[in-house]
Amino acid sequence: MTDLTRRNVLRGAAALAAAGGLAGTGTGAAVAAPQAPTARHFPFLEGAFEPVTEELTAFDLPVTGRIPRELNGRYLRNGPNVLGLEDPRAHHWMLGDGMVHGVRLRDGRAEWYRNRWVRSSQVAKKLGEPYPGPVPPDDFPCNTHVIPYRGRILTLQESGPLPYELDDELNTVGTYDFRGTLKGPLTAHTKFDVHAGELHAIAYYPTWDHVRHLVVDPTGRVSRTTRIPVADAPMIHDFALTEHHVVILDMPVTFDPAGAERGDIVPYVWNDRHPARVGVLPRKGGAVRWFEVDPVYYSHTLNAYEEGGNIVVDMTNFDAPFFVAGKGSGGPYGASTPRLDRWTIDLRHGQVRTRTLDDRPQEFPRVNEALVSRRHRYGYTAASAEMARAYLTLDGNPPDEAFGNALIKQDLLRGTTEVHRLPRGAAASEAVFVPREHARAEDDGYAIAYVHDPDRGASDLVILSAQDFTGEPVARIQLPGRVPLGFHGSWIPDA
Repeated sequence: MTDLTRRNVLRGAAALAAAGGLAGTGTGAAVAAPQAPTARHFPFLEGAFEPVTEELTAFDLPVTGRIPRELNGRYLRNGPNVLGLEDPRAHHWMLGDGMVHGVRLRDGRAEWYRNRWVRSSQVAKKLGEPYPGPVPPDDFPCNTHVIPYRGRILTLQESGPLPYELDDELNTVGTYDFRGTLKGPLTAHTKFDVHAGELHAIAYYPTWDHVRHLVVDPTGRVSRTTRIPVADAPMIHDFALTEHHVVILDMPVTFDPAGAERGDIVPYVWNDRHPARVGVLPRKGGAVRWFEVDPVYYSHTLNAYEEGGNIVVDMTNFDAPFFVAGKGSGGPYGASTPRLDRWTIDLRHGQVRTRTLDDRPQEFPRVNEALVSRRHRYGYTAASAEMARAYLTLDGNPPDEAFGNALIKQDLLRGTTEVHRLPRGAAASEAVFVPREHARAEDDGYAIAYVHDPDRGASDLVILSAQDFTGEPVARIQLPGRVPLGFHGSWIPDA
């Protein structure tokens, strides 16, 4: 592999894609994705996914209902929004240039909405802007998550790029390396343990023979790095954290070196020869214990906690196989829609018990962030008809009526759900939980999400009472444009 391998992973080879090559089909043990029909469309560039073409700023946004005065801060969400695309055949949704959409709330008012591309060197060049300073290795406009961290706003990407820091108005400040202590990749899905004041990550890279558990201590420095040997360079998009353990999900989506050399847009393949397993690493150090499981593709963990001699992990899973590179439609392809599962890792008997908590299509699980690594009762997920159809593109689509748009609240103690149903065409993004001031219960707060308004052709920021989840929104804030379906976000409270 050359030093440009990661750049090939991120940028792909336009010539191959334009010639009709199927990115990431792989060879040998890799399972090729189903071939796309001759007539092609690109659902991840259309409808609710269609990229916006300009940056907007609007003040004093119209509001239906009443914004709780205690919500003082910014709701931010990141996602891919490709800039300057010349040929859709050379594009993959997950590699679009990162754009952060934000609404500033203060004293019961929606002061502003902004959307801004993350100014990596590539984006700055496309926009005709100077890039300050030298270009960092593996530079990329982080498109997957945006989080608060000790007074900073960080955009995240996995497998290579440094985080980019934003200011309070979403302008790009520059890359951030945790006071010079981050050597190599981070992850798109960090876990912050508020009790320990620690930020945790599982980092992977295409050419490594291991993955790394990173701990950022309360001083803001990477204080510990543990290398965990793995075969085949698996994609590890997310992980789970408990009070005393780190849970590593090693599934059969692995790097394809031959695909990278060919210039495949996303050289990761479903690899039937790679065993599916779950690793448990003590947070204080020690050996990893591995547990075999049936192959699935996990997408995101809701949360994890310890219960006696067990570790409980709630997460969204797809049936095997799963093709990250897709089948020619510009995005991933799944053998099923994602569902909410629970895996119970029995440390005493060395086995993992699995069961489905809710089999309706749903993604982007979130929990009250104060409970990361501790026992939770409630979780929040999103169901989007357009996302479900896009993941099952071109052939084999289920009928339109099989899916709806909704936000879902899971009561995992009682095993019940509450569904906030949304109209046809009202695509819902991830719902983030924001606690009330002086909250007395885990669900005492609000669920906040961007929701498309098909009548206006624009998006709203919808604020639901988490304890009256099926009721009318507490507030609906009208945005001046669309927020395309994307990835993950955070509430950034005022200091």
